[in-house]
Amino acid sequence: MTAATVLLVIYVPAIFGASLLGGWLPRRFHMTHTRTQLIMSLVAGLMLGVAFFHLIPHAALTEAASVDFAMAWVMAGLVFMLSLLRLFHFHQHDFAGSEERCGHAPADEHSHSHAHDHSHTSPPGGAFTWLGLLLGLGIHTVVDGIALGAIMRADPGTSAGLLGFGVFLAILLHKPLDALSIETVLAAAGHSGRRRHWINLGFSILCPVVAVVFWYSVELSPIDGRLLAAALSFSAGAFICIALGDLLPEIQFHSHDRGKLTLLFLLGITLAWAIGAVEPPHSL
Repeated sequence: MTAATVLLVIYVPAIFGASLLGGWLPRRFHMTHTRTQLIMSLVAGLMLGVAFFHLIPHAALTEAASVDFAMAWVMAGLVFMLSLLRLFHFHQHDFAGSEERCGHAPADEHSHSHAHDHSHTSPPGGAFTWLGLLLGLGIHTVVDGIALGAIMRADPGTSAGLLGFGVFLAILLHKPLDALSIETVLAAAGHSGRRRHWINLGFSILCPVVAVVFWYSVELSPIDGRLLAAALSFSAGAFICIALGDLLPEIQFHSHDRGKLTLLFLLGITLAWAIGAVEPPHSL
């Protein structure tokens, strides 16, 4: 068993558990507005750093590919994810509680207003349906699975280091937010706890299944090398779009906690860069 296989066996259950946890948390704890924004800022920086420091270098240096080929697929991934966001508008992670919708914000929350059409106080399910949310996040999590499977195939397993750790960490921290969104919208739509549990279970297992399927279906031949480079580059474009076109716009209009949000965004980028010390070098 190669080192990459061992790491994949560790990564897959961890992602599954993190996603399940995200769907379970709203039933036990109140995720405040400020806490959610801080997590989103960290994840945005991490995803952006992973795309530029890990996915794109691996893709550009994949055998039988080229920089031009890789960047074309980066653009394809960015446009695809932007179209998906516009179609489903599925990344609404921060839903106000009933107290806020009634005009009574929790004591630890900051009152704020947005000068853009992006209200956090709209009841979930009004501007978009739970089915659209589930479909949009389902496609997104498939891209996450492809990214993980591809990055684990980017090295034959001969190099020492935690291969794919940056991609794994970005997915691990982001999946609970996605599952939290699904749980919140389904609860607001009146779905039973049992049904919400089964939907969250299916969503949580999707990324691990796709990662494993991609891992076992791709062979490192000259032809498949281009497929691997395309998958890595496409995933990088999707990560860039999510970070810059979705997560950051959610937080950049907040007049409060600017220092904390900016610091955590930079911390996410720094963390992605630092992970290079424990991953194999980007080389042919």
